[in-house]
Amino acid sequence: MKYKFNVKNLDCPNCARKIETHLSKDKNLSNVSLNFTKLTLTFETELENNVKEYVSKKVNEIELGVKLLSDEENIDTKKQTIIGVTKIIIGLFLFILGTILKINIISDILIIASYVILLFDVLKKAINLLINSKTLNENMLITISCVGAYLTNNKTEGIMVILLYSIGKILENIAVNNSRKSIADLMDIKPLYANLKIENEIKKIAPSKVKINDVIIIKKGEKVPLDGIVIKGESQIDTSALTGESRLRNVSKDDEILSGSINITDILEIKVTSNYENSTVSRILELVENATDRKAKTENFVAAAAKIYTPIVLILAIMVVFALPTLFDLGIKESIYRALSFLVISCPCAIAISVPLSYFSGIGAASKKGILVKGSDYLDSLKDIRKIIFDKTGTITTGEFDNLELEIINEDYKEKEIIEYFIKGETFSNHPLAKSILKKFNKKVNTKDVTNFKEHTGKGISYKLDNKKILIGSNTFVESDTNDSSIYLKVDKEIIAKLNLTDTIKENASEVIEYLNSQNIKTMMFTGDSKETALNIANKVNIKEVRYELLPENKYKLLEKELDRSNGQKIAFIGDGINDAPSLALGDVGISMGSIGSASAIEASDVVIVNDDISKVIDAIKIAKKTDKIIKQNLVFSIGIKVIVLILSAIGISSMWQAVFADTGVTLLAIINTTRILKK
Repeated sequence: MKYKFNVKNLDCPNCARKIETHLSKDKNLSNVSLNFTKLTLTFETELENNVKEYVSKKVNEIELGVKLLSDEENIDTKKQTIIGVTKIIIGLFLFILGTILKINIISDILIIASYVILLFDVLKKAINLLINSKTLNENMLITISCVGAYLTNNKTEGIMVILLYSIGKILENIAVNNSRKSIADLMDIKPLYANLKIENEIKKIAPSKVKINDVIIIKKGEKVPLDGIVIKGESQIDTSALTGESRLRNVSKDDEILSGSINITDILEIKVTSNYENSTVSRILELVENATDRKAKTENFVAAAAKIYTPIVLILAIMVVFALPTLFDLGIKESIYRALSFLVISCPCAIAISVPLSYFSGIGAASKKGILVKGSDYLDSLKDIRKIIFDKTGTITTGEFDNLELEIINEDYKEKEIIEYFIKGETFSNHPLAKSILKKFNKKVNTKDVTNFKEHTGKGISYKLDNKKILIGSNTFVESDTNDSSIYLKVDKEIIAKLNLTDTIKENASEVIEYLNSQNIKTMMFTGDSKETALNIANKVNIKEVRYELLPENKYKLLEKELDRSNGQKIAFIGDGINDAPSLALGDVGISMGSIGSASAIEASDVVIVNDDISKVIDAIKIAKKTDKIIKQNLVFSIGIKVIVLILSAIGISSMWQAVFADTGVTLLAIINTTRILKK
């Protein structure tokens, strides 16, 4: 069973990684993920009793004081901030009082008390981690620096280190929490209730308690809690939270409506078509919440480096103590002071926090535009795409064959009878073409007499009706001598009719291809259509390379040949997510278009575009590049400042004050810079 808890009292990304590693080694737990950015812990276990208590005990073996909360329990960050500020005020007051009084014993007691109050939590965490996991982190670096400053009679600087460090951690937590809130606001699409209609009464209940075929009422200004079909009323709905599309959509009777939309103008009655767990809004939230569990290479590198970082820093600090008196005319006391400054400068918070926070922000920004990225590794890959292979139907073209023309080949069959053959078969298919055919004829028929229905991927469908074998599909599927893209109807061994297709190119397809070409991103098109149709579409949108008359397995094999992972450049495959699942899974980045209703699209692809707007591909690449740019800025800035202050500290120009800025100050600036990802 899968569990998810909110995490309280965890303010260190390295500690989060250590907790995750420790829990992953437990044989009773699997698929453990502790997301520091979201402060959530998820895992699976076969344990049935006292799961929370068991895991809490394991967590506190690494980080004492960390608490696990259920979804109903909220983390009171305001209370934590007030407690932290109160300790700072008391500690600073005692230190100032001890300095002013200048009565030896009393002054020493007051100063020591100020150290204890300000350093207590940091010291407790450092010792607990050392005892339980035999590892060191930045809490130990700060502790050694402060105690060392006190012992070397640099009491003021020691207290200022822990004081500024504490203030920095409070500001850091506020900044991170604000970033979390900003992303949460972007994804504020979770409905809180549903208005269930029971005869003539309306009862407000949780969306999870509504059943399929129940009728719910959506009032003006309310969020749509569940997917459904409008059975009464006309209104306009805002789907921007799902699709990023600002234009309102008109809905009336028999129109589908997705959960997470907002009803704008009038009351609607909806017949529910899916329970909450399978609704659009639930699946979107689950994808976004789980996205940062898949880490990019940069994140994994930072996590791996953190394991050995602190011990190396301590060893280097010890070397500084002995090297400076040997190489330069410095006393041991001054050497110790500079080594302590080195420890403060070396705290890795800025990098450890800003990198995962940047990816989290990028995924949040993408979701606001209706682009669901299933992991930070895929967001990272989007920036390196150098070739995009498009499936045609539903991607370059609308997939809606509005100009279907029925041509009767065998005059012995009446039009009504032929239409029924088409409808009876296509009713069972999820292919976009099937939906267009059903929309074209707009007629309901009895399908109880249909048997042995089978969908032949990339070819067509077959079924039996009154002992007759019915085939509906391409010319090759029905063994026709013609060479066109029509959909043929074959009854037993005779072709009796066909539907001539005219697929419309999406209005912005040409602009998207033009932009990609301008960015040196090569474009190709794979399609099952005939050569003539494929080349005609490709020429209109300026795609130079086309492969036509392909079955899904042919697309897979051709894509396999195109892949070249030796140079770090990525290939994306964009399809409708139904017939192209193997190719979507094979590509470096699989992007499904307009397939939020298709489970196969969500499963197979790495990026899901909620509507069928092909321009979202450009948005996804831009967000990925912006995220990468800000990560690099943070890394260069953080490391650069630390190196500069480190050099200045080594030659005696900077003090611990500058060292604290090189730690907490740089961390704050990196977090603030990261929030730019969320802005347009």
